[in-house]
Amino acid sequence: MNRTVRAARRLRGTIEPPGDKSISHRAAILNAIAQGEAAVDNFQTGADCLATIRCLRALGIRIESPAPGALRVQGAGRSGLREASAILNAANSGTTLRLLAGLLAAQPFFSVLTGDASLRSRPMGRIVEPLRAMGARIQGRAGGTRPPLAIEGGRLRGVRHRLPVASAQVKSALTLAGLYAEGETVLEEPAPSRDHTERMLRAMGAAIVVGEGGLRVSPLTGDLAPLSLRVPGDISAAAFWMVAAAAHPDAELRLTGVGVNPSRSGIVDALRAMGARIAVEEEQTWGCEPVADIVVHSSHLRGTVIEGTLIPRLIDEVPALAVAACLAEGETVVRDAGELRVKESDRIRATAGELRRLGARIQELPDGMVIHGVGSLRGAACGSHGDHRLAMALAVAGLLAAGETTVRSAEAVAISYSSFWNDLDRVAL
Repeated sequence: MNRTVRAARRLRGTIEPPGDKSISHRAAILNAIAQGEAAVDNFQTGADCLATIRCLRALGIRIESPAPGALRVQGAGRSGLREASAILNAANSGTTLRLLAGLLAAQPFFSVLTGDASLRSRPMGRIVEPLRAMGARIQGRAGGTRPPLAIEGGRLRGVRHRLPVASAQVKSALTLAGLYAEGETVLEEPAPSRDHTERMLRAMGAAIVVGEGGLRVSPLTGDLAPLSLRVPGDISAAAFWMVAAAAHPDAELRLTGVGVNPSRSGIVDALRAMGARIAVEEEQTWGCEPVADIVVHSSHLRGTVIEGTLIPRLIDEVPALAVAACLAEGETVVRDAGELRVKESDRIRATAGELRRLGARIQELPDGMVIHGVGSLRGAACGSHGDHRLAMALAVAGLLAAGETTVRSAEAVAISYSSFWNDLDRVAL
């Protein structure tokens, strides 16, 4: 599907972003191994999270959806998962595959995890190698570094492991395995990554100690308690509207009920460093997560440097930030983001290449990019590469560019934000 976006004269309105994708995955998976029923509201209904639901059902978990965005998960306890009768298909979802790999490595049965062509090309060595060190028996393509992954579950032992790159997916996979291992599992990170798994597990009764540089996971001594919650709005989805409003000359957007977990809110810090007028209002807590409304006005943006410990806090938002940088005064440098090379697309190459079609001046770096502010963009035909975040970044660029911008494979937004195009039509005046 192609979608044509026209320059917006102004941006006005209120948007409630979809439920946070990361938290939705974890709410389903962790409640599946708790004992008892949990109610999860505002569950994200994008394709990635639905892949997690399908896999859990195939593993014997009863999950009902009485209304859109509402889940009732009947947890089967720590030993209640059952061998699936078929291959578990994570579709395009790296979170589904990696977290389930960690969980299934400790189960007393055989599992096979696969995904679509994009996911089958993504590296899995960073979870397979430490899981094997814990005693897991995992086979896969390219020595276990590419899906499908065949997992012969069984007894694991705790290990001390230092993650080479800060990654919440890897950390969460090993944390889940550690819940079932003999002895303590110690995970060290080079920089803090999103901490939703640790927050939820501690609220459910798991013995997890978080400290400077990592966490300690003790094996479960009893069943987890179910955790009912309302999922905060996804700050990664809200990021596109933050950029659109900050970079547009006549804009005011309010984003309601957005998760502002400090391990995820790097986009706010980065945009403020660029001069964006952003207010965080109505702060509250939903369950174990901080939530707020975010109000963004038209701003005069300037270039900045985005690197180091800020990167894990905004890794998914770099394509959106690249659009802001194109319209900022001066130069923006993104470093330490080599992880983007192995997302749904090579996001560094794809973002740079597609924004150049709109007149951007971007130089690729091995681990990031240098973006020279050009002041204005011009509409053009461009492609999403099947990547939901790139599709939305290009749509925002189209709102800010002169003329018309056509985004090819625009349906990719459904992976994480199925109502994106409706929201765009509503606020772009």
